[in-house]
Amino acid sequence: MTITFPDGSARQFEQGVTGLQIAEGISKGLAREAVAVEVNGEVWDLNRAIKTDAALKILKWGDDGGKYAFWHSSAHLMAAAIEQLFPGTKFGIGPPIETGFYYDLDVGDHTLTAEDLQKIEEKMYELSAKNDPYVREEKSWDDAHAYFEKKKDPYKLELLEELKGQVITFYHSGDFTDLCYGPHLPSTGRIKAIKLLNVAGAYWRGSEKNKMLQRIYGVTFPTKQELDQHLFRLEEAKRRDHRKLGQELELFLLTPKVGGGLPLWLPKGTIIREELEGFMRAEQRKRGYQPVVTPHIGNINLYKTSGHYPYYKDSQFTPIKVEDEEYLLKPMNCPHHFQIYASKPRSYRDLPVRLAEFGTCYRYEQSGELNGLIRVRSFTQDDSHIFLRQDQLKAEVISVIELIKLVFSTLGFSDFKTRLSFRDPKNKEKYGGEDSLWIQAERDIKEAADEAKLDYYIGIGEAAFYGPKIDFMVRDVLGRTWQLGTVQVDYVMPERFNLEYTGADSQKHRPVVVHRAPFGSLERFIGVLIEHFAGEFPLWLAPVQAAILPITDQYLGYAKEIVDQLKAASVRVEVDDRNEKVGYKIRDWELKKVPYMLVVGEKEKSGNTVSVRQHKKGDLGSLTREAFQEKILDTIRSKSLTL
Repeated sequence: MTITFPDGSARQFEQGVTGLQIAEGISKGLAREAVAVEVNGEVWDLNRAIKTDAALKILKWGDDGGKYAFWHSSAHLMAAAIEQLFPGTKFGIGPPIETGFYYDLDVGDHTLTAEDLQKIEEKMYELSAKNDPYVREEKSWDDAHAYFEKKKDPYKLELLEELKGQVITFYHSGDFTDLCYGPHLPSTGRIKAIKLLNVAGAYWRGSEKNKMLQRIYGVTFPTKQELDQHLFRLEEAKRRDHRKLGQELELFLLTPKVGGGLPLWLPKGTIIREELEGFMRAEQRKRGYQPVVTPHIGNINLYKTSGHYPYYKDSQFTPIKVEDEEYLLKPMNCPHHFQIYASKPRSYRDLPVRLAEFGTCYRYEQSGELNGLIRVRSFTQDDSHIFLRQDQLKAEVISVIELIKLVFSTLGFSDFKTRLSFRDPKNKEKYGGEDSLWIQAERDIKEAADEAKLDYYIGIGEAAFYGPKIDFMVRDVLGRTWQLGTVQVDYVMPERFNLEYTGADSQKHRPVVVHRAPFGSLERFIGVLIEHFAGEFPLWLAPVQAAILPITDQYLGYAKEIVDQLKAASVRVEVDDRNEKVGYKIRDWELKKVPYMLVVGEKEKSGNTVSVRQHKKGDLGSLTREAFQEKILDTIRSKSLTL
């Protein structure tokens, strides 16, 4: 059989060769570093036999697939330790996640404590030292069911009910056995550095109707040094937590009196929102977008036609009865924009039509999943729907990609990858539309990504129900990945809504729709920004750009002259007229993370100057009022990331 490597080279191997054997044939060093193997895009165990021609990549710890296998194995190692320390524990699911792993557990009436986590951690080190192999075993469904029936594990039995007709796989390590698809490391000994982070409550399968289980989060690394670095980043993440900074900097408010996941934007946070909106509106005007505004609710039949109600029914609020009709809080803006497009005849000469809106949408998120601004029930999208001809599609998608890249570069997100989110052809019931439409849309979006020279990977099963997407995965200063901007190609909705334009041949044709949102959700985007900048925003976004600090009340009049001058130039400035020493005022404004402080006293008043202090850098010396104004305005206009 033929094995093709990432560089395009190919070699012949006997059927049944393993990834580890192939790695050993390349070099002993590669075999030592290998943790898993990618076979035709799917991550496998190194010891799993390959029986057909395949595209193959040897995965190391640094690869996403390598971390996936490493942390998946670590979840099993933790479960094995728990089973020894707490016999009779029933196990839910234990997947790897982006920053480690977790396992959902039913430990009966016992509530796990910090001391328990320490004991589990110690037992994990003990089991790791045994270097037991992870062994994959295929089972018949009946045998698998009998095994977990004997263990009286209701959670695994429930999972098995959904796996009828599929190949069932178990994994063994030492005395522990689990229902699992894999992949895993060759052995437990690869896991050298372990930290269990916390315990949280989690409803079984995420439903409030089910039992509350205990979820242990953990992380592991090949070396202690890497673990120590990770724990340092976790502490830094706590310092940057947008919920904490949002309160300290008076940006937004979440209160149960309004409701979970419904943020109130305070004046300073609203300034950030409005600056971002203004930036986007200006860029959209340059590119021919037309602003629209749509209501917060709509007739439920609108969303039944679009598919949002049947496909997202569980994440919608209960319909509102109005006379003899039902209305729904708007789950998405697109059905409303389709009505605007369809409100008058369109010619091929009119296209593309670019409709743009900062539209607020609503989703029912379970209370346990809410997270500050990152996961909310009310969110505003910088949404646009572009109606165009097929021959215009590639150029328009590339234009949107360039806009998204501009947003990221302006805001300091230089490190990003993209995911081409395609449908899962094995699970077509999740998606609307004919196969031919999906094949065309996925081909279009890949060609555009190639032409735009995007660094992408393909995510099967990540598409929207109406079309494939390009999702932008941004890495922040702590190395965390966030999915922010998106562009989507949609052939399905135009069919559902019977959208048309008259072509050059005088016949009716279907437009293609491009959905795009460079910010995505403003709430989520700003939450990420707060943490990325640790609340120290670039000057153009800072809610207060300068504070005037008179040394005594004697110079308050001069301070107010400066305030009036800067406000007239549209600089956001405040005067500190408190009866406090100037040293106290400086420390206080430093905590508020204001970019500039202008100290004024007799010397400054006499010379018509200001003594400039910069956040974190201290005294910059004296400048004339006009020179400082020119300096600050130049920085604001350029949207510079640095002062």
